[in-house]
Amino acid sequence: MAEIRFYHLTRSRLEEALIRLLRRVIDRHDRVVVMTGSTERVEALNAHLWSFDPASFLPHGSARDGNAAEQPIYLTAVAENPNGAKLLMLCDGAEPPAPATLTAQGFDLVCTLFNGQDDEALSAARASWRSYKAAQQQLVYYQQDDDGAWVEKARH
Repeated sequence: MAEIRFYHLTRSRLEEALIRLLRRVIDRHDRVVVMTGSTERVEALNAHLWSFDPASFLPHGSARDGNAAEQPIYLTAVAENPNGAKLLMLCDGAEPPAPATLTAQGFDLVCTLFNGQDDEALSAARASWRSYKAAQQQLVYYQQDDDGAWVEKARH
């Protein structure tokens, strides 16, 4: 059974929060699949990760870049795990996979990042929470505080 974490963005833009989380993944020498709702968003995040800080680098790629199995951070718009990641990050309208699919694809942890100022994203996150709760998954809900730090607000 995978643990499902919900990250409710109230202070940071997705790109800022995602970079902080991805740095932690790389620091732990882990792998991650970042799934978005569209190929256009994959390409926008891919470009952003190349240019967000000239003095820093997060090793990443997408299908367009090739060598998927070697990418520590793999960006995609489809449900796949070509780099053998244990962590899946969902953002920008990515469709949450069914619980059985998570296990089959090898994911132990799923992190859903959503914009709390976007009613559609908030509604989708709530629906996903209910769906995973009904499937008896381990759930944790984090919300940003006034300083942008993550505070655990609920656990099921």
